[in-house]
Amino acid sequence: MVKNSEEKKALTIKSLTKSSVWDMQENDIFRMWEACEKDPEVRENVQHYQDIIRSAFIIEEVKSDSPKVREAYEKQGYKVTAVKLDENAKVIWALKKKPIMRVTDLSYENIRHITAAKLIEVLDRNFGGGWDSLSQSIKDIIESGFDISTTTLPKDRLHKKGGMYEKKVEDGYEVLEVAKGTWVEAIFAKLKPEAEKPRMKFNTYGEKETDEEEDVVIEDNYNKPDEDDVEIEDPNDDELNEDNYSTMMDFGSEEDVTADSLEDYADE
Repeated sequence: MVKNSEEKKALTIKSLTKSSVWDMQENDIFRMWEACEKDPEVRENVQHYQDIIRSAFIIEEVKSDSPKVREAYEKQGYKVTAVKLDENAKVIWALKKKPIMRVTDLSYENIRHITAAKLIEVLDRNFGGGWDSLSQSIKDIIESGFDISTTTLPKDRLHKKGGMYEKKVEDGYEVLEVAKGTWVEAIFAKLKPEAEKPRMKFNTYGEKETDEEEDVVIEDNYNKPDEDDVEIEDPNDDELNEDNYSTMMDFGSEEDVTADSLEDYADE
C-alpha cells in the first residue's frame, strides 16, 4: 500500500522499518538521511539504518564523482547523491529500489506494498503449472497480504455470465488465466484490508477493555462453486460431459499440461 506524500514526510530514518521502507523512493531516502545526518543516534548506528535501507534498496558507494561515472549509474536506474555518514566526510551513494520481478522477490515485508495488478504480473512471469506449482512458503507470503482463490474450468465455460469469474471481477479482484490444455485455471487476487488493532482502554476498576466488539466471521460465498460447476459422481457414466466436470481438477496425469516447479524458475 503506497503512502501519500504527507505520510512519507512524517517518517524519518530513525522510524523506518524493513516494511515501511518499501513505500519510499530514492529521493525520499536521501531527504530523510539529510534531515537526520546531524543526529548523534544516527551517527552511532549508521550500519543499522543502512541495513534497513538495504532491505529494499541497492546501495552502491561511488568512488568517483565524475559526470561520466554518475551518468553510467543513472542509466542503470540509480539516483546518485552525496550523503554525510560522519562529521568528517561525505560519500556518494548510488541508490536504486530493488525490483519485484519474480515470486522469489516477494517477502512478508514487501507483500503489502504492491498492488493486486503487480502481483498478477509477477505470477504471470513465473507460472507454468498454476497456483499449485508455487511452494507453500511463497503461498503463505502471498496470502498474508492478498485474498486468493482459484477455479479450473473448460475454456468455453470460464467466462459464463453470472459465474464465479464475473462475480470476482465485479468485486475488484485481479485475475490471471493459466491455460491447461482445453481447460483454464483462473487465479483471483485482491489486497486484504489492513486489520485495525483494537484500542485498549481501562474501566473504573483498572481492568482492560477494547473499543472493538468481538469479530463476526462472515462466510465467503465467492469461494463456493456455482451449481453448474459442482462435480457430479455417476458410477455408471465414465465420460466427461457438461454436467459432471469439477471446478478443481488434478492435471498431474494429463499429457498436455505442464507443471514446471518453482525451482525451475528460481534457478534462472
